[in-house]
Amino acid sequence: MKKILSNIFLLALSLVFITGCQDRSELTAPAPQSPKSGTADFTRFVSIGNSITAGYQSSALFKDAQLYAYGNQIAQIVNTSYAMPLVSDPGLGGQLQVHQLSPNLVLIQQPSSGVPLNLSYPAPYNNLGVPGALVYDVLNATDSMSCASAQVGQPNPFFDLVLRNSGLHLGSQIQQAMALHPTFVTCWIGNNDVLGYATNGGVLMNNGVAIPITPTDATVFHEYYRQLGDSLDTLAVRGAKIVIANIPDVTTIPFFTTVGPLLAEEVPWAAHSIPGLFYQIHGNTSADPTHMADSSTLANLDVMITLSGQNYTGLLGTPTGKWYRDNHYSALPPGIDTTMPFGFYPTNPWPDALILDASEITVAKNATRSFNSSIGAIAAKFSFGLVDINLVFNTIFLGSVTQGGVMYNGVKFTPFYITGGLFSLDGVHPSSQGQGLIANEFLKVINSKYGANFPLINLSTIPGSLNFGKRVASKNFYFDVSNWRNFGL
Repeated sequence: MKKILSNIFLLALSLVFITGCQDRSELTAPAPQSPKSGTADFTRFVSIGNSITAGYQSSALFKDAQLYAYGNQIAQIVNTSYAMPLVSDPGLGGQLQVHQLSPNLVLIQQPSSGVPLNLSYPAPYNNLGVPGALVYDVLNATDSMSCASAQVGQPNPFFDLVLRNSGLHLGSQIQQAMALHPTFVTCWIGNNDVLGYATNGGVLMNNGVAIPITPTDATVFHEYYRQLGDSLDTLAVRGAKIVIANIPDVTTIPFFTTVGPLLAEEVPWAAHSIPGLFYQIHGNTSADPTHMADSSTLANLDVMITLSGQNYTGLLGTPTGKWYRDNHYSALPPGIDTTMPFGFYPTNPWPDALILDASEITVAKNATRSFNSSIGAIAAKFSFGLVDINLVFNTIFLGSVTQGGVMYNGVKFTPFYITGGLFSLDGVHPSSQGQGLIANEFLKVINSKYGANFPLINLSTIPGSLNFGKRVASKNFYFDVSNWRNFGL
């Protein structure tokens, strides 16, 4: 346990993401059919996973989004019951809704005030996905204090919401799945074992101290996934069909590909005799004048500014130490001088926590390749169905470069922020349409591997990624995308 905790950090639940709100109160299924087709039997269907499986969309878990979780969309197609830990709007996590579209996009954060709607459900939920879960957690976590993030000072209350062990005492995700005696299981886990490292810029902020972190160690990941494979095979021996999925390249999601290229276009470097953006190299606590990203570097994503960093782009060129104040530094790191122009001077650089430099990008990509190798090996060993989500997302990413997007059911998908359709407004989690696309990829594997004939979902009938709030709340966090164009230089 110590080894895994020294090498990982979950995607912080307190990260400020971006979200939309849409009316998803009705998910219309096609004509009802039998939950059995070929050798696939969905009579008792269970999903294991993390936030994507849970239907977490745009920084919050709430009913209107949960209804579009890929597992529930599959359940609707195959006509089977599928209980979920539903949460009333505005959900838990801090949902942000579109407040203003023109002349500048402004999003507003809702309070994390949703209420669980079916805590009294008398059995484990069919959807056991827990936002923030690692592979370790699927096997071992039973509540907010036994999950991996609790060991680094961040208990995760979503484990209490989903697993309800204060009442059911049925154990971890995999143990609860076994208790349901499922006939079909989908499992998609491993994303957070690298995503947390990447979204935090490879740095854990702890009481004003920046601690370098890494993804889960490859050997540790493989061992935990091997244990998970053994448990899933136990279910298979009992008659369940199993389909698992690998993980996409996290560096291709809008959370990393949005801000840098916009900065490259908008910052008047030459007009102010600025060679580029000075940034801290990973692991450095002091200024280093040798690390600078020019317009080409930012545009080509040779380094990646996180979407969280957008909140500080409006301060570029001004003498400020706001980032250090926001992160509760008791004193500035050695060599940092906040009287100099932020980001435009080597002694007041762009913080390590808000950027993936070239070495960090390599670390994230290598981790993803290693994890997917482990997942593929387990699928082959036990003859599980394997959904190659990494290939699907890469196809969309490359298709966006070569042909402006990839069409599904007349819907064009790109990995672009807001306009791409694939991701919700947090730049990390799939939109409702993205969830439908994922459900279809699972259905394709199910049909092929088990001789089934389940119909695919018509994605054009599902709401897209840009959705307006039903109401406007006051005194909430405003995220103004125009900030990166208002440098005040």
